[in-house]
Amino acid sequence: MTNETATTPSGQPLGISHKPSATEAMFTKFKAENRPAFIGYLPYGFPNPDVSLDALRTMVEHGVDAVEIGLPYSDPVMDGPVIQAASQLALNNGESINGVFKAVETVANAGGVPLVMSYWNLVFHYGVERFARDFENAGGAGLITPDLIPDEAGEWIEASDRHGLDRIFLVSPDSSDKRLEIVAKNTRGFVYAASRMGVTGERDTLSTSPEQLVQRTRQAGAENVCVGIGVSTAEQASKVGAYADGVIVGSALVHTLLADDNVTARDTAEGLKLLAAKTEELAQGVRDAR
Repeated sequence: MTNETATTPSGQPLGISHKPSATEAMFTKFKAENRPAFIGYLPYGFPNPDVSLDALRTMVEHGVDAVEIGLPYSDPVMDGPVIQAASQLALNNGESINGVFKAVETVANAGGVPLVMSYWNLVFHYGVERFARDFENAGGAGLITPDLIPDEAGEWIEASDRHGLDRIFLVSPDSSDKRLEIVAKNTRGFVYAASRMGVTGERDTLSTSPEQLVQRTRQAGAENVCVGIGVSTAEQASKVGAYADGVIVGSALVHTLLADDNVTARDTAEGLKLLAAKTEELAQGVRDAR
């Protein structure tokens, strides 16, 4: 697929943006305060587009510092059952990539740092340059790409440089030292350290491997490393926040908006109330980490 080239009004190609990273500015501020960031995930359009905007605002108002706005996908190979169910509800209710920019604006207006988490196929078919332009215009900070590695991200690296957007790549406990160096070199914003191999989901316990992974990733050159996949309680959030620059929570937040059958959406008022309470619980765990 060929994407249009970004140009100035005179027809010259756009160069590299020197706009500072909102994500890096957040980490700089929090490091001065000796605390980690709380990053929350929610699929856009779940349980429907309007309620999802209310949910994103609720997360920021109750303690989330940055929001990963998920783009629901029909084949979410990295997502566990809770996020898969939420994504399917969003798709059933007509979620589309065009609407996600309203979600980005919502998070930015609420005072949070807006990130988008998307499988690369969605961005590729939307148009890489077009996505970067629309994302920047909406106030977006960065894109998390779970299935895109830096070696294959040339077009995105160029587009994100033109528009001053962060590039957030993933590493896992199985990543080699060489792989960690490649990711650290090409990342802008933070490196997403998956606490374990496998899909997302809530865990009763967390292993010690994420702490070791954070240390290895920093040694490879990464300035900011955040840990996700499995964090679901305040105690776990506090444990991770003691060594990571940021704590990422997804399924535990999404779960609050799902009914007990884990298939249908919970009553809106009840769901938003539970989301607010869970966000505050986890935020306190993050704040108490150090």
